Amino acid sequence: MVLTGAEIVIRCLQEEKVEYVFGYPGGSVLFLYDEMFKQEQVRHVLVRHEQAAVHAADAYARSTDKVGVAMVTSGPGVTNAVTGIATAYMDSIPVVILTGQVPTAYIGQDAFQEVDTVGITRPCVKHNFLVKDVRDLAVTIKKAFHLAKTGRPGPVLVDIPKDVSATQCEFDYTVPVTMRSYNPVVRGHQGQIKKAVQLLLEAKRPMIYTGGGVILSDASEKLTRLTRMTGFPITNTLMGLGGYPATDRQNLGMLGMHGTYEANMAMQYCDVLLAVGARFDDRVIGSPEHFGQVPRKIIHVDIDPSSISKRVKVDVPIVGNVPDVLDDLLRLLEAAKTTPDQAALADWWKQIEEWRGRNCLAFEQGDDIIKPQFVVQKLWEVTGGDAFITSDVGQHQMWAAQFYKFDKPRRWINSGGLGTMGVGLPYAMGVKLAHPDAPVAVVTGEASIQMCIQELSTCKQYRLPVKICNLNNRFLGMVRQWQELFHGNRYSESYMDTLPDFAKLAEAYGHVGIRVDKPADVEGALREAFSRTKDLVFLDFQVDPTANVYPMVQGGKGLTEMILSAEDL
Repeated sequence: MVLTGAEIVIRCLQEEKVEYVFGYPGGSVLFLYDEMFKQEQVRHVLVRHEQAAVHAADAYARSTDKVGVAMVTSGPGVTNAVTGIATAYMDSIPVVILTGQVPTAYIGQDAFQEVDTVGITRPCVKHNFLVKDVRDLAVTIKKAFHLAKTGRPGPVLVDIPKDVSATQCEFDYTVPVTMRSYNPVVRGHQGQIKKAVQLLLEAKRPMIYTGGGVILSDASEKLTRLTRMTGFPITNTLMGLGGYPATDRQNLGMLGMHGTYEANMAMQYCDVLLAVGARFDDRVIGSPEHFGQVPRKIIHVDIDPSSISKRVKVDVPIVGNVPDVLDDLLRLLEAAKTTPDQAALADWWKQIEEWRGRNCLAFEQGDDIIKPQFVVQKLWEVTGGDAFITSDVGQHQMWAAQFYKFDKPRRWINSGGLGTMGVGLPYAMGVKLAHPDAPVAVVTGEASIQMCIQELSTCKQYRLPVKICNLNNRFLGMVRQWQELFHGNRYSESYMDTLPDFAKLAEAYGHVGIRVDKPADVEGALREAFSRTKDLVFLDFQVDPTANVYPMVQGGKGLTEMILSAEDL
């Protein structure tokens, strides 16, 4: 069958069972958009900014086990998309980005809307391709989907010059993908797994530490079995929330910079640490030197060998797909003739419960001013803990992570690695299209929401009734918190003194806007919002501008050097 390059692209997307493409048209991709128009199998979602296209595709992938797809034009279309690509890259999200490029004969001549797409995106993709021959197009797109999904997932970009999309060739999508240099390990080394089991059985103060790898590999059920079988305490990173039920007694909550006191202390003072799909990054363990002061044996399971012993020296490295390694661990633990020392484990839990008794997330909600923690707590109650929650980045992100108890994986959608403001609303769009019948809420702040607020227009066009909870403290909250604590209360450029009336702004876009000023009205406003199943509702909560996120570990400090409240300063 002879097809044009543009027809081939659309046929490839159909063969990959792509439901949605998030994108924005332009000169270099007009042939692609023309072919998109002629079919109905792959639906296109027109965003209002290319950054939002990649964010929405990213969230679609995060909330499902599918590959997200975005399509943008050359030049500024690509550069606008870079933030979205880097966000997906840092969190290892499988996304395929199709970009237009100027005709092959014009490349390198500073043509209109030309940028070196491959060069610009190289540091923030798993791989990228420039297709100069239409005969390579189908196999390249097939490789892109394969690369995005297998091994450690990540974004893959395919750059398609305009003339390639117009040229004809024979179409064949049955050619198997072969890449000599790409052969990710799936099964973990059996000898290393046996060593790991031995360490776990001998542990007196064990700890399980899990990250986004558990979510991405759909390993949460096996992780839950392992944790309950051993009776060990467990903690999740920001990206790992929902990998183990948050309401379970064995879960010590999130660890790290704004983690719980009990999780951080148990991490520091354990004698055997099982790290699964996590990377010991700076927001999790703080200072590697401080972390290394307490001797412990570390078992590290990850699909990516470059993540192991990157920041912290590991005793038992296991490279492999997390569910497969957990299967092996479970099998060997079940077959073992011994069990962990129950008396030592009981003493360890007694110590943990003592730490837990500090109640580090406690806050007081008065009658006058709304505490942001209270809003998230009520959101959890009203939704029964069963909503998809997207967030932006800052104080509200941390409060959402601390006070919304995620019992299921893929329900918490946020930018962990890059920390991108503006993602909340486009994330919610991607999630709502993937799960049209599920409640979807955005926890955001007045600064973050304004970075992609134009996507309210997209929500109107595609009837996406998400609920936006704006924790409006009239400050760049996390910037203000650091300025208060570490920069002598010098609030340099952190005050938002020209804010719009968000309720009226939402109404201007054709949605429902509600301003909430009193604590007594919080629950009622949330219940009203979620009862309006067909409407996007923008809830503008006027919250305490002085509220800070605690506990807190200052950058460069160790896990035990926590600031638990303002009194610790």
